[in-house]
Amino acid sequence: MFSVKPIFIEGVPFTAIRVEIPQTNLLVVSNEVGYIMCGALDVDLLNDKLADRKIIAARARGVKTIDELLEAPLDKVTLEAENKGWKPGMVGKEALLKIADPKE
Repeated sequence: MFSVKPIFIEGVPFTAIRVEIPQTNLLVVSNEVGYIMCGALDVDLLNDKLADRKIIAARARGVKTIDELLEAPLDKVTLEAENKGWKPGMVGKEALLKIADPKE
């Protein structure tokens, strides 16, 4: 089972995706610029093997719901996300608001 729904953070639209798989859930909140995800995200792969794609992403571990993902501190961020001001320890929704305006 999966769900895709719009969510708003301080009035800014994002997309929340939840995929139920055996023993866990995959959780993602994104816009056209970047995304945060549950602990399943391999940040090292994005930084090393896919560096040319300049992916803006981060993961938070130990989350079970979209709300928890938004409130959790980020565990690891991509190099491109650091360029947008993201850093480990930052709360997920704060990071997303930094990419709310794709022109920046």
